[in-house]
Amino acid sequence: MDFKALAVILMGTVLVNNYVLCQFLGICPFLGVTKALKNAIGMGLAVTFVMVLATAVTWPVQVFILDRNGMGYMQIIVFILLIGALVQFVEIVLKKYIPFLYEALGVYLPLITVNCGLLGVTIVNITKEYTLVESLVNALGAGLGFLLAMVIFSGIREYTENADPPESFKGLPLTLLSVAILSLSFFGLSGVIENLFG
Repeated sequence: MDFKALAVILMGTVLVNNYVLCQFLGICPFLGVTKALKNAIGMGLAVTFVMVLATAVTWPVQVFILDRNGMGYMQIIVFILLIGALVQFVEIVLKKYIPFLYEALGVYLPLITVNCGLLGVTIVNITKEYTLVESLVNALGAGLGFLLAMVIFSGIREYTENADPPESFKGLPLTLLSVAILSLSFFGLSGVIENLFG
């Protein structure tokens, strides 16, 4: 097993190919839950858990069932059903064992089901022909990248709420401008990871 390749996949997915800030997947919960740091961390951890779990389930289904039976065209439908079931499982677990987080996430918890970042990660794992271990590392990196983006943006939103911008920038325009600048900062890391481990 090539640990250098796994490190490149992990760090590349967290920083360079961040699913939220560079590939713009999962924007809805990113913008909705980042008003409070506690909620952002909870949502980020829940998405990370579901991403890894979804990859652990979808990769074998694709390789051992869909591909072997010539049913690769069913990938999106099957993956959506599996992800929906996994999110329901996470929701039940949170409601029973971590009720404060369940209450804090509220309507955003079911949004994990329709988070296109989850579907994107599972499809990218198959498209790039990653092994199961590489797929799990990619999913972990995507989840940690989502968590990192949520935490950073939560801090930015906390700061901008106390700012006094011009009237035309108040509210959503300032939020979107902040996301754009944060996204540009992540694009600046392109090439760093490959050269660091290469």
